[in-house]
Amino acid sequence: MNTASSFSLPQRLTHAQATDVLSALSAALQGGVQCVDLSALTEFDSSALSVLLAARRARRDGSPLRCVNAPDKLRKLASLYGVESLIFDEV
Repeated sequence: MNTASSFSLPQRLTHAQATDVLSALSAALQGGVQCVDLSALTEFDSSALSVLLAARRARRDGSPLRCVNAPDKLRKLASLYGVESLIFDEV
């Protein structure tokens, strides 16, 4: 569910969906979203990490983008790629 301050990623985020999801997330960020809910993610690849990293870079005002409710497998993938601390603040 997307709210004024939160954006939920879809259940599936692979290379095939990355461009569309990044476009939607970028629009949400311009609208003031500060939190991305990852709880729905069940099928993903490294494209999910790319989308989240691109969203962080897109924060023009320098404010943090919180990523919450990350599946364990996504955290492990981020750790494997060495980007866990760039995506998840609490690392």
